[in-house]
Amino acid sequence: MTAQSTVADPPVVPILRSSFERGVTRSYAWRVRQLKALKSMLEERSAEIEDALFADLGKNPAESQLTEIGVVAGEIEHTLTHLRRWLRPRRVPVPLALAPASAATMLEPLGVVLVIAPWNYPLQLLLAPVAGALAAGNAVVMKPSELAPATSAVMAELIPLYLDSRAVAVVEGGVEETTALLAQRFDHIFYTGNGTVGRIVMEAAAKHLTPVTLELGGKSPVYVDDTVDLAATARRIAWGKFMNAGQTCVAPDYLLATDAVAEQLVPHLVDAISELYDGDPRTSSSYGRIINDKQFTRLSGLLEGQTVRTGGKRDERTRYFAPTVLDEVPRDAPVMAQEIFGPILPIVRVTGLDDAIAFIRSGEKPLALYAFTSSKEAARRILTETSSGAVGFGVPVAHLTVPGLPFGGVGESGMGSYHGRSSIEIFSHTKSVLSKRLAPDTLKLVYPPFTAKKENFIRGLMRRLR
Repeated sequence: MTAQSTVADPPVVPILRSSFERGVTRSYAWRVRQLKALKSMLEERSAEIEDALFADLGKNPAESQLTEIGVVAGEIEHTLTHLRRWLRPRRVPVPLALAPASAATMLEPLGVVLVIAPWNYPLQLLLAPVAGALAAGNAVVMKPSELAPATSAVMAELIPLYLDSRAVAVVEGGVEETTALLAQRFDHIFYTGNGTVGRIVMEAAAKHLTPVTLELGGKSPVYVDDTVDLAATARRIAWGKFMNAGQTCVAPDYLLATDAVAEQLVPHLVDAISELYDGDPRTSSSYGRIINDKQFTRLSGLLEGQTVRTGGKRDERTRYFAPTVLDEVPRDAPVMAQEIFGPILPIVRVTGLDDAIAFIRSGEKPLALYAFTSSKEAARRILTETSSGAVGFGVPVAHLTVPGLPFGGVGESGMGSYHGRSSIEIFSHTKSVLSKRLAPDTLKLVYPPFTAKKENFIRGLMRRLR
């Protein structure tokens, strides 16, 4: 295949399916080779990848290492360490009625997997699920985002140089190419993006009864009370919110605080932004840019009629959008009606924890929920009275970097989870295996015809099993 595969010429899905059916991807050795090769690519070609991420999003190389390259490398290393153990069959107990016998579950690869990546973390959110799919023994079609063209191009160039082209392909392109891919029969589709396209993916998958994983988004709240160090809290929130210019699916989307806490917190947020971005985000090499003009225009519209406490400055030519904090935002404001996905942090005033929980529960279940509180009771109530993909106490975003924590949403924020062992399981079929010798044939005690003696035996056996 060429560096950039197409859907039909050559026919990428049939080629990969043929490789899978010939057993190319099944061996443990092949899986390990692919994971190690992928990690080598990240190490040896990191400069090219960093350049591509800068071209697409203005990402500082250090941020690219922290949030893209390093996350994937850590995921691969964690998988290599544990993969053999994860793949071992799991023994399960056998009911007395079937004894003597043995039972176990084993993981088998699904087949050909399609991974569709978004533009905001175009490397991490492409390669992290791909690593799981390869580790599970699948053939993989990668569809990088056309909205991050430099990263897409570098993936199309590098992947065939490092991974087995018999079983791994990159398909570049936009809506037309994605639509053509979705018309093919896959054994699993993994999509990261928004709910609108997620529904299109599900509809296409339903035609082939293909299982899907949807990693979507939503409005992830952050609650702050008066029991914490507000200066330290502001630094953590500003860091999580404004990395990648706010274009992070698990970034704090809005902040809930009482009047008293909000008034104290805002000056700390102003200071934190200045500290993080060298006094002026416009000239700081540590602050990124909005991905395209469409997103820039959408974000600009969200500021209309709002009270800006800091930020708000922007440059359409360079797509610079300053870290912005809005205060006393009405609960029905347009900025509260959609996932922001940009460097705008609205503060919604609440009367206390009861009001905050009620407001969170009034909307769709978020991908993440964050809380800054020293109160064990408040933490307990947040955990038990709200539903979200994940909860972070004292730090936003960071849970995504823990390989042992499954990452995924609930409800409108997604379905299915991955990372670590969860990646192996979601890209595998858990096959049940029961083995029973022909002799002695204890099953003759339950074979028809059912005599009175057999009926009494069966009734007694069933009572003991209850």
